[in-house]
Amino acid sequence: MMCGCGRDDFQEELVIRPLHSGDIYASFQFRTLWETDFTRGDKESHYRLFPKSLGQVISKFSVRELHISFTQGHWRTMQWGQPFLPSPPGAELWVWFQDSVTDVDGMWKELSNVLSGIFCASLNFIDSTNTVQPSASFKPLGISNVTDHRFLRYATLPREIVCTENLTPWKKLLPCGSKAGLAVLLKSEKLFHSSFHSQAVHIRPVCQDWQCKTTSWELRQALNVVFDLHTSGQGKREWTLFKMFSRTVTEACPLASSSKIYVDITDNPQGEQFELSPASHLLSQAVVLGDRRTFSVYDLTQQVTFGTVRSLNLLIRWKSSDMLRPLLHAERYVAGYGLQTGEIHTVMYNNHPYRSFPVLLLDSVPWYLRLYIHTLTVTSKGKDNKPSYIHYQPSKDRVRPHLLEMLVQLPPNSVTEVKVQFERALLKWTEYTPDPNHGFYVGSSVISSLVPSIVAMDTNSTLDRPLFSSFFPCKEESSYFVRIYTEPLLVNLPTPDFSMPYNVICLTCTVVAVGYGSLYNLLTRSFQIEEPSPGLAKRIANIIRKMRGVPPL
Repeated sequence: MMCGCGRDDFQEELVIRPLHSGDIYASFQFRTLWETDFTRGDKESHYRLFPKSLGQVISKFSVRELHISFTQGHWRTMQWGQPFLPSPPGAELWVWFQDSVTDVDGMWKELSNVLSGIFCASLNFIDSTNTVQPSASFKPLGISNVTDHRFLRYATLPREIVCTENLTPWKKLLPCGSKAGLAVLLKSEKLFHSSFHSQAVHIRPVCQDWQCKTTSWELRQALNVVFDLHTSGQGKREWTLFKMFSRTVTEACPLASSSKIYVDITDNPQGEQFELSPASHLLSQAVVLGDRRTFSVYDLTQQVTFGTVRSLNLLIRWKSSDMLRPLLHAERYVAGYGLQTGEIHTVMYNNHPYRSFPVLLLDSVPWYLRLYIHTLTVTSKGKDNKPSYIHYQPSKDRVRPHLLEMLVQLPPNSVTEVKVQFERALLKWTEYTPDPNHGFYVGSSVISSLVPSIVAMDTNSTLDRPLFSSFFPCKEESSYFVRIYTEPLLVNLPTPDFSMPYNVICLTCTVVAVGYGSLYNLLTRSFQIEEPSPGLAKRIANIIRKMRGVPPL
């Protein structure tokens, strides 16, 4: 390595999970590790694998951890199970700052504007009205020696639209870009023609060894996509890499130390449910979401993987399928009628047959929905379920949103419902969106929990494991961490008839133009008497007289 810089490493992997609904889930993960220290006074001048734009952001804004995601669509937990990396619809940003930062709010605002330019997104709309400071829901995912929540900020933009303009700068952060390796499959035409698409960037400090004597900065870029069987237009219950991405894999990224494709075959040990071709003799087991899963592994750094055609095009053909229910599931909706009051319902399902576990619920509600917190009720199996912890921060009009956090114990095999009433506020006419009758979006609820695990979890995060099984730190062998997001809400507010001001403006402008225009024309016009023009015979006679040198008539 030149310039005395720390060691760096790049890994890439693709996980393909055949879903029981006939759809297919593909998860890309790219990890860049750099043994350096962005918090020191002198700045890094040489970047090899780590993107310079993000390195300068970490150094300038004293960032401890940064997590950002852009998602189109909603993850259907009951049909698809739990994702490897969850994310809410729209844009999500949460950042831990260093404890040396004095003005966290000012740094947060400036950082969101810079990230808006880097990812070509609308993050510049993040302000105090949609930013909260959670007290318990979001812990550091890296080296957690700073847990003062004064240095944490969290915001969502549920209406953010994800498009190619967000994907292009995301791909440019990769060491090989989209020219080689697994990134060649990231074709925007196919990715955005899917049921679910999410791209994320996670930056955090991690330990290099068990004693954590050496640390590194980890940049993890994740892209999750679910291809629907019916919207794909093929109709057949079979998938190939070419049908999913319109491309095949021909080589690994030359800068990657590891480049692998994993296909989940846990529910298909003897090929009863689907057929996988070409078959791989390399198998791997990993504990994912509390369950031990088996994967067929295709190592792209080995030439034998591509065969004689120098190309890898996996084929998955279904035979039968069974549905499995996830242990934790949640949904949210708005009840009531009219445009004055309403009620927010959050329903959480514990599908474990005999184990209860606590969940931490976070709700961030805009200020124009005025919550009646005294109407908050939590019921499980028809009985009151008193939360063991509640943190509520009331909103201020046009300043900050509501923040509600609570710790609720979910009984086994139960449905827990959280209800709270609200009143709709009347906005100023300049505060409405260009399409106010479409409604106003309320961000997803965030539910975090330690769910009981079927197998013993590995608490050593420094072991060499697949990327998809090593993101959330695990400190207990008997449980694993799960974070899920509910649907965003679409709420109608009292909306004035904007056509009436338009009509008044048009009528007023017409009257002013006609009345004032006529009066101004009369006052400024000058009148002159013009003599009648001579006839044709007289004009001809004057021309002849002029040629003869005689004065005109």
